Amino acid sequence: MTSVLDSGPIGVDLEEHRVALTGYCYRMLGSGTEAEDAVQETMLRAWRSQERFEGRSSLRSWLFRIATNVCFDLLTARARRARPMDLRPSSFPNAPIGEPLADSYWLGPIADLRVVPEVGDPAELVTARESVRLAFVATLQLLPPRQRAVLILRDVLCWPAAEVAVLLDTTTASVNSALQRARATLADWSGDLGEPIRPQDPAQRDLLERYVTAFTTYDIDALVKLLHADAVMSMPPLPLWLRGAETIGTWLRKRGAACARSRMIPMAVNGSPGFAQWRLDDDGEYRPWGIQVLEIRDGLIIGLNAFLDTERLWPLFALSEGPPAGAPIEA
Repeated sequence: MTSVLDSGPIGVDLEEHRVALTGYCYRMLGSGTEAEDAVQETMLRAWRSQERFEGRSSLRSWLFRIATNVCFDLLTARARRARPMDLRPSSFPNAPIGEPLADSYWLGPIADLRVVPEVGDPAELVTARESVRLAFVATLQLLPPRQRAVLILRDVLCWPAAEVAVLLDTTTASVNSALQRARATLADWSGDLGEPIRPQDPAQRDLLERYVTAFTTYDIDALVKLLHADAVMSMPPLPLWLRGAETIGTWLRKRGAACARSRMIPMAVNGSPGFAQWRLDDDGEYRPWGIQVLEIRDGLIIGLNAFLDTERLWPLFALSEGPPAGAPIEA
């Protein structure tokens, strides 16, 4: 793929936009793997039609126009992605787990490095991380595709209305109208984004260290103390989800007990603290188990999201089949 993109007059420039395009497609589609595929398709379409790019718009606008059309095509054929708590009431610890649902049902995670620039204006980086938070991306999926595109381009990426109108082949008045409707929908949303990942924050770092210690030693009493009373836990692609610190603790002590002696490494996921988890199998080997994304508020964990589709997620996060040496585990 790199050899193809590097072989044309604008080829090298295309890669400079990959992170921004991936972030845009992820917010539009709600899936890391689907966003990566959409960006790859965008790059291919741009490379194939580069001779028709005459510079009448910026390269950025041209690429985002292609990416928007790719996303619209993908969204036409399927229902919105959601979180388990969007689809059904919470469960009791002893309730049937249920059969895994297809990937197309679920909002998926993505690593920050795929969608957030490494350097930039501090305020813009904060906005970038906030706008890929799981709760926010899930809410975006409530919007019709064109409203979704308008809101992302105007309120997240801060594009002028006139530029968005050109991208969508519409008028500035139509863009402003769509933005008003999208904002009204989001104003009715009452979810909690939680706090962003703050590697330099001693309090957050201490909370995460205590969480890793509690989880890898499987000290559930200690772990429950780190959870908000109304914390939720979900495990896509399983439809079951749980609400309440004590309920989560009961589930972990019983059905979740196979996670004892897991190994974990930290990562930034969806603008939040996250971990890759390997679980010890019956044969004594560690194997990929899931990507955890924590949502934090006021020094406690309000959301514990475990994404278990390792076949899709491990390549997306560039993770090894076995845990790296030194990954935390009970001694």
